[in-house]
Amino acid sequence: MIQRDYILMLHDTLKDLDESRRWLQRSYDICRAIGGKDAYSDDEFDAFETLTGRFSRTCDLIVQKGFRSIDKVELEDRGTLLDALNRAHKRGLIESVDEIRLIRELRNEIVHEYRRANLQKLFQSILAQTPKLFSLLDRIQDYCRQYAD
Repeated sequence: MIQRDYILMLHDTLKDLDESRRWLQRSYDICRAIGGKDAYSDDEFDAFETLTGRFSRTCDLIVQKGFRSIDKVELEDRGTLLDALNRAHKRGLIESVDEIRLIRELRNEIVHEYRRANLQKLFQSILAQTPKLFSLLDRIQDYCRQYAD
């Protein structure tokens, strides 16, 4: 592939990130209005379940497509996930690798949490971490302006 192809792929990834952000923002606004509770109605629970799925997908898009697409444009070796995160840190996209590690651990908890009793705490953690995802998406968009047509 030539550099131009990588930039086009990056633009597609940025569109995917924008779309993911839009849906995540919608769910976040709904769930923030619901707030933390000891028990949720079925509709409230469904809203939080939707938020958790969108949070998880946005995390995956950022790490697997966002950071990797930037690496390709900048002709960086693919390497491990840790390599990609270290490069994202050097670019100023993340404050630290631990910042993403926390978000990824929460994403993994979403995937593996089956006990309804533990979900209230998980929902509150997601509400607390979602603004950090929005900030990260903003930094990615700002950084990628240098590759605008």
